Amino acid sequence: MEKKSSWKEFLESISVIQFIFTFLLMGVTCLLLMVYLMFTSLWILPILYLSWQILDWHTPERGGRRSEFVRNWQVWKHARDYFPVKLVKTAELSPSKNYILGCHPHGILSFGAGFCFNTEGCGFTEVFPGVRSCLAVLGGLFRIPLYRDYLMSTGLIPVSKRSIEHLLTRSGVGNAVVIITGGAEESLFSSPGVNTVVMKNRKGFVKLALENGTDLVPVYSFGETDTYRQVVLSEGSLGRKLQVIFKKVVGFAPCLFKGERWFLMPYRSPVTTVVGSPIPVPKVPSPTQEQVDHYHQLYMKALTTLFHKHKTSCGLADTHQICII
Repeated sequence: MEKKSSWKEFLESISVIQFIFTFLLMGVTCLLLMVYLMFTSLWILPILYLSWQILDWHTPERGGRRSEFVRNWQVWKHARDYFPVKLVKTAELSPSKNYILGCHPHGILSFGAGFCFNTEGCGFTEVFPGVRSCLAVLGGLFRIPLYRDYLMSTGLIPVSKRSIEHLLTRSGVGNAVVIITGGAEESLFSSPGVNTVVMKNRKGFVKLALENGTDLVPVYSFGETDTYRQVVLSEGSLGRKLQVIFKKVVGFAPCLFKGERWFLMPYRSPVTTVVGSPIPVPKVPSPTQEQVDHYHQLYMKALTTLFHKHKTSCGLADTHQICII
């Protein structure tokens, strides 16, 4: 492997810092900026913006306002190379259909999903010609002034039924909606060498697939849980109870983690995001619980098969197992 120059390593590091800052602090920064401007001579600017935001309130749930210019920023490619992150295709996705991709595991900051689906850092449109990836995230983020516009420019959408159905029914074909189904709860299990997926009671995305006749596609990001070291609190402990309460109130879980440098810089651990084969799903406008359970079982089986088929080629020992809870 060719040794990277110090300049290249610097570019990779600041690109990752930009991604982390966006994920953890940009929303708060935008909110504080708007509040600050309200008490200055520029108070008219936040008033005008907030008035426009009210008129534009439902845009995130109507496909958003993605920008190919933003999705193709060079900064995403530098950040990709830091780990590196790699996107692997195992089957074709037809541009004449829509899909729901379930991405696992969440990890701490979801680098695999971020660079593979939320940007063109890993060249999604080149790997899957004619298909547009849309990563669904916490809906409350789209209520934050300014931040919402940045999120939409990268192609993010709220993880709500209305938002997902709009892409599946009113935005043509060739849409791949990506849902990190384990969500915030799954991040609490993230630890090096651990492959725990919160899945057994996550069936809403399967029901959506049935209602719209949308094929399901399992995705696994090998190495995602190796990018940080987390203090995993035991079940029933006071700390874990506080994490669960915080998650229920705010929507995400406060994880106690550290990176390789300065606490936040992740370890340079390879992340390989493998996209599995589509699972054909019929259109059933009013699916029964038995039908939902059936396709949920098919999905979990396909995810398990995908994990075991690719684990050794992605750096795991043959003894590694996937734990679905």
